[in-house]
Amino acid sequence: MAFAFPVTWAPRLRSVLRIVAGLVFMLHGTQKLLGFPDPGAKLSAHAPALIKAAGIIELVGGALLAVGLLTSIAALLASGEMAVAYFKQHAPGGFWPTLNGGELAVLYCFVFLYLAFAGPGPWSIDARIGRGRRVSAPLDRA
Repeated sequence: MAFAFPVTWAPRLRSVLRIVAGLVFMLHGTQKLLGFPDPGAKLSAHAPALIKAAGIIELVGGALLAVGLLTSIAALLASGEMAVAYFKQHAPGGFWPTLNGGELAVLYCFVFLYLAFAGPGPWSIDARIGRGRRVSAPLDRA
């Protein structure tokens, strides 16, 4: 008999995944736009518009994901940004993400894609106000 966690934990752990991923993603935005926690990483006023847009998506999208507000929209936008980041920045360096430095972009892309469709989980503003119609993903009971 294989050990399995109770299925009732799946929605809660989805909330934890969303919160942690959102906070860490938000740090990428604060680093680009505000110079926090690394002041040397702050974008210059002459940085390309695409990089500034990425910083805004990371900061605002990460915050929305962390609190679970407009989760599906924020997660889909963040997933798209990470796909663009991978193909523009990393893929030209080779096929394998571990060799081209793109493993974090790939992982973020698919975590956010999952959250866009699975929903925010029960520990979210969306669930609290009834916007998260899918507080539990259909497969949570399987």
